[in-house]
Amino acid sequence: MTVTDEAIGKIKGMIVSGALRPGDRLPRESELAAELGLSRNSLREAVRALSLIRILDVRQGDGTYVTSLDPQVLLESLSFLVDFHRDDTVLEFLAVRRILEPAATAMAAARITEDQLDALDAALDALGEAPSVEELVASDLEFHRGIVRASGNTVLCSLLDGLTGPTLRARVRRGLTQEDAIGRTLYEHRAILSALRDRDAEAARSWATVHVAGVEQWLRSTSREAGRGPDPAP
Repeated sequence: MTVTDEAIGKIKGMIVSGALRPGDRLPRESELAAELGLSRNSLREAVRALSLIRILDVRQGDGTYVTSLDPQVLLESLSFLVDFHRDDTVLEFLAVRRILEPAATAMAAARITEDQLDALDAALDALGEAPSVEELVASDLEFHRGIVRASGNTVLCSLLDGLTGPTLRARVRRGLTQEDAIGRTLYEHRAILSALRDRDAEAARSWATVHVAGVEQWLRSTSREAGRGPDPAP
């Protein structure tokens, strides 16, 4: 363990124990370094690292504060990190989405309001029956984001938002190359929406699973046909 890692661990310990709470201002650098038995340089490096992942907020001329520690704030860095994914991990991201999104959709069945359902319905109507692939993918992202938001679980919202980047290109490719991908997507959106209107959590979960799994199965099949190696494990 490096000195900086040790410093990060000690600050984390203060936050986890409640000695530092969301919104608290950290003691002055010299005081905190002495309290934790750290050099000021290692403390500085730890603060810099924790500010990058939104644990701490360094305010020039004011001091360093613990952030709100809200899940949406803490998980913002996820979307940045996953942008560095390798192409051969896209199936793994899709598999994670297949686990999380149906669960969020089932949760939304009990919580989504009529106004939210009407907004999703209106967006589908506005899209029409023959949108471009780009229009469809943009609509798809907003459709699912709206449903996940309605689940009321901010952690799920942040996690699924973070998975958008790695799967976006696969969704566009599918729309461009798979026969009737657009029609199938629109049909499945309508089926999900119908299940939500019926407050049928299991039907909503099932349709969401079918919907996400369709992209995953298409990508797995095209990867095999392109000779990119053995079928990746689910």
